[in-house]
Amino acid sequence: MTGSIWSTAPWFVSVHRPRAQKGGGAHWEAFSRSRGGFTSRVHVRCDNQGHPLGFVLTGGQVSDYKATGVLMAFPAPNPRAMLADRGYDGYSFRQDLLIHGILPVIPSRKGRSTPQKTDWRRYRDRNRIERMFNRLKQFRRIATRYNKTDLSLMSFLSLAAARLWIRSFVNAV
Repeated sequence: MTGSIWSTAPWFVSVHRPRAQKGGGAHWEAFSRSRGGFTSRVHVRCDNQGHPLGFVLTGGQVSDYKATGVLMAFPAPNPRAMLADRGYDGYSFRQDLLIHGILPVIPSRKGRSTPQKTDWRRYRDRNRIERMFNRLKQFRRIATRYNKTDLSLMSFLSLAAARLWIRSFVNAV
């Protein structure tokens, strides 16, 4: 598939209890309590090959829509399509994407009264993003969130993203 794809997928990161309780201001560091305990959510904007372009951290209970404005503001070329999971399905969000000239490739939620058509052939390319998350989870420090602050987690996410990008340039002859 040619052109750029913007894909976001939330990814939960469990936080160790001592890290979440220190300082008393856990909600400022993208920690929040959800059904699974203290968690953070990582939202990623990727290109069409599954390489990360930028990250946004939110608390575990925060809706997916909260990160989309920041992800759209990243200094990257406008994509042709956005591949996302059902969490991003919403009428106003779809309209906003169409206004910006981005085709939403998002499956409808199960309880939606008027289901939207989904291009399932394009949606299959979303597995690249899931594989990118799998590669990020191979870094133990990121998967378990040993870091107390957002800045340190974002730094290690950037290092891991650079390592993923380097792989694509090393053997490209």
